[in-house]
Amino acid sequence: MILVMIMSLRHLLGWVISAFSSRESLILENLALRQQVLALHGKRPRRRLTALHKLFWVVLRTLWSGWERPLILVAPRTVVGWHRAGFRLYWTWVSRVRRIGGRRPVSKEVRALIFRIAAENATWGAPRIHGELLKLGFQLSETTVSRWLRRIPRTPDPAKRWLAFLRNHREAIAAMDFFTVPTLTFGILYCFFVIGHDRRKILRFNVTRNPSAPWIVQQMREAWPYMPTHRFLLFDRDSKFGTDVISAAKDVGSQPIRTAFRSPWQNGVAERWVGSCRRDLLDHVIVLKERHLKRLWSSNRATSGTHRRRELARRFFLLHWRIVRPRRASPSLASSSSRFASSLNLYSNNSTPPASHTWPTVPRQRKWDSLRP
Repeated sequence: MILVMIMSLRHLLGWVISAFSSRESLILENLALRQQVLALHGKRPRRRLTALHKLFWVVLRTLWSGWERPLILVAPRTVVGWHRAGFRLYWTWVSRVRRIGGRRPVSKEVRALIFRIAAENATWGAPRIHGELLKLGFQLSETTVSRWLRRIPRTPDPAKRWLAFLRNHREAIAAMDFFTVPTLTFGILYCFFVIGHDRRKILRFNVTRNPSAPWIVQQMREAWPYMPTHRFLLFDRDSKFGTDVISAAKDVGSQPIRTAFRSPWQNGVAERWVGSCRRDLLDHVIVLKERHLKRLWSSNRATSGTHRRRELARRFFLLHWRIVRPRRASPSLASSSSRFASSLNLYSNNSTPPASHTWPTVPRQRKWDSLRP
């Protein structure tokens, strides 16, 4: 009897909750439509959404899952942009409030002395120059010296040597790096990845809120579980890549190589992949939490390979037909490689196509359209 009463009570509570949830959804939809009507009736030279209207839609996006249905004035992507703008304003405000003190200005004489020492001693780095300045009585930190050393005009020879190293050892180089993703609640997720330079293959990808050296070491071990590691491992001078990470890289059989200060071009493969990931995925959604970002990454990884292969096959066919089209009477007119015939259903060993076939028209494109993924 008690069991029956408990089950009846559960069904009653479920019915009440569902009734109130449907009522709440209806109220929110009416509120969203009323807010857009008020925005249209605003007496201004031009109808624009104010900051309060934008804040309303950002909050509504947080509270209601069906916020896109009554949205008429703007696109959902615009609301995502408002959230990103709010994220930047929030952290700008936090950094200004927490700012305490600052660096002492460096005089022109000291800067000129740093540049002169670096020019006359090309093999000296920031620690050696910092020590010489301390002997002369100048109270500067090593970080300040390295910051001014980065502003010295560089000769192109080191850049050429680095590019030659990347080209000659492409198959033996892997790179790892972090990039950040803002969340719905103005938090920050740190995305770690390891990419191989030879095939641009992602060897490891993971997300965390609190990156640490032991966590990075574990990700490096999982990047090469059953295969030999790459000979060289590139990473920048982030403080997260400390002595523990360098020791772990040597233990797994790779030679750790740090890039120069503020030189993302030295790790261009990783930087380009981060840009592609942002353009294809992260710029179109608002990430909720770690599991949401991992699910988005898994679905994007599963679909991007097939889409890129089809796009490559389509472009190859259009380019091939555009080249051979003036010579339609040629016996090998419609022959094409077997590599693309299965996906495009091209004709092979036929001198002329069927009469019912309509050849595709190649639209006029701009020069940079062919470079889009």
